[in-house]
Amino acid sequence: MSEFLIYFQIGLKHVLDIHAYDHVLFLIALVVPFSFKDWKQIILLITLFTIGHTMALLLSVFGIIAVKVNVVELLIPITILITAFFNLFTAGKSNKKESINLVFFVTLFFGIIHGLGFSNYFKAILGGSAISKLLPLAEFAVGIEAAQIIVVFIVLIISYIVQTVFRFSKRDWTLVMSAFIIGVVLPMIIENEIWSR
Repeated sequence: MSEFLIYFQIGLKHVLDIHAYDHVLFLIALVVPFSFKDWKQIILLITLFTIGHTMALLLSVFGIIAVKVNVVELLIPITILITAFFNLFTAGKSNKKESINLVFFVTLFFGIIHGLGFSNYFKAILGGSAISKLLPLAEFAVGIEAAQIIVVFIVLIISYIVQTVFRFSKRDWTLVMSAFIIGVVLPMIIENEIWSR
């Protein structure tokens, strides 16, 4: 049980780390167009993201895929930027349900990219064979899922307060938050060390 808690906590801290806020930014961008009544879609989205994240770690642990760290560090903010721009162009539009399958697929793919960003660290903290890393990987994934539910719940509460107390429309709230996220991630992309090579 104590070993489970170790990797569960690593998963929690991976998402909730204030210094590595890219994961939280992605979750905000992903969830801000939704409300509590969309909880089934939200759970499916964050679970798909966790599955993608875990798939990337699995592929890395078994040596099937290896990506340069600076490339992944550029791709992660790009995934956040794409999600925020998607919100800008779809906010308040009625065809949201038609595009949800695309959102599910893209979320899974973006989970893979985010997982690759953590793969080197994950391999470094785990010794032994690839097979022996499967259980800790599952425990880590449970921690990630739990942390994502916490973040999503907080975002939904804030969204509810802003839309009921401060009378923001869902569309305006989505536009404001997406624009804010774009403002945060653009410098992350521009200042990435890949451009200085």
